[in-house]
Amino acid sequence: MARVLVGVKRVIDYAVKIRVKPDKTGVVTDGVKHSMNPFDEIAVEEAVRMKEKKIASEIIAVSCGPTQSQEVLRTALAMGVDKGIHVEISGKDYDTLQPIHVSKILAKIAEKEKADFIIVGKQAIDDDSNQTAQMTAAILDWPQATFASKIEKGDKDITVTREVDGGLETIKCKIPAVISADLRLNEPRYATLPNIMKAKKKPIAKMTPKDLGVDVAPRIKVVSVEDPPVRQAGVILPDVDALVGKLKEGGFA
Repeated sequence: MARVLVGVKRVIDYAVKIRVKPDKTGVVTDGVKHSMNPFDEIAVEEAVRMKEKKIASEIIAVSCGPTQSQEVLRTALAMGVDKGIHVEISGKDYDTLQPIHVSKILAKIAEKEKADFIIVGKQAIDDDSNQTAQMTAAILDWPQATFASKIEKGDKDITVTREVDGGLETIKCKIPAVISADLRLNEPRYATLPNIMKAKKKPIAKMTPKDLGVDVAPRIKVVSVEDPPVRQAGVILPDVDALVGKLKEGGFA
């Protein structure tokens, strides 16, 4: 049976209204509710279902970030993950952490743990990068199946239905492979109280990027973070001629 590595990220909760810092260096995170990235929840659920179907023998969740990242690891453990790995990154290193760094970390851990699958959410709702799965696959030279809405395992391969702009695409991948979970792959379960209590006894290993030989020096610089422009109020026009005139004024005709 397969060993599955799942990436989970601690992000600002989806229900929280985001506020930009006055100095425009980022968003306000102090005193703000955080939770597991919703797409990563879907990835965890799929891994747990693989174990329930006897496809996977062990599930390992990995999270990169400050001490608080252990909260999302405990959530994953309560959902059915076997053990967690916390790659501790804090301060300025965490502020400038980018998908290329996470990809290198996941690749190193996958090799160390002899993983057969890496499953991550297709993107995080904080930076919307949608890069980690693709770059992890490239670093490991593994096949990739991104935006997965259905996964079926064969003897030596997997069949994945992908959500693409034009509809659905079905591909086959050899194993080992990297998969990124899309919204319709499944509906994550709620962790029950007994499983939350059991999760407290499950192991979480701690390490640093240095332990894995990964340099987390930033590759890009954030120049400015700004609120989106305020949408202007609409107007009611009396006829088509007025509409055409407005379009010409705006440079659209």
